[in-house]
Amino acid sequence: MTTSRNNKINRRSLLGYAAVAWVAPSVVRAETIRRNMSSFRVHDWQDHFDTLGKGIIISDTVTMALQHWTADGEMRIYPTSVPLTDELTKRGYTEVVEKRKNPSWAPTPSMRERNPEWPARIEGGDPDNPLGTRALYLSWQYYRIHGTQDTRKIGRRSSNGCIGLFNEQIEEVYERAPVGTQVKLI
Repeated sequence: MTTSRNNKINRRSLLGYAAVAWVAPSVVRAETIRRNMSSFRVHDWQDHFDTLGKGIIISDTVTMALQHWTADGEMRIYPTSVPLTDELTKRGYTEVVEKRKNPSWAPTPSMRERNPEWPARIEGGDPDNPLGTRALYLSWQYYRIHGTQDTRKIGRRSSNGCIGLFNEQIEEVYERAPVGTQVKLI
């Protein structure tokens, strides 16, 4: 097949174009991750807590990153979604008081005032459930660290007060963070 004498397409060039098209999204994703990871501010847990205890979670609402240390000191960092506004953001010390797989969701009274059209409840496992596949319940009423079905929310101000992670990542944190894990939102 030829389009002109100088613009000949053959099997070799077609394979070359296909290879570039196949690899290019990976390169773009890697560059995006590298650029996003470099914007995370890494915290030292010792600057916020006296001991590791059962583990520590620090969620930075400015850089939209959550750091989790296990009791043995292993740390992992995750991108998050954060509250839409500072008025919806609670900062300070709390802890994980409960963990739920496939949690059900119900809007808080203030959410119902702002959004009366929202359903009264969405069961766990429903693809429309904003809590995703796992939730860590904090000692503050209505505040959670949870997954999300809507991956576009990660890296954005998009929640009504909670900290959201990709479902795969909240599942990892869920397995590694026992009830009693210390939490600080900054």
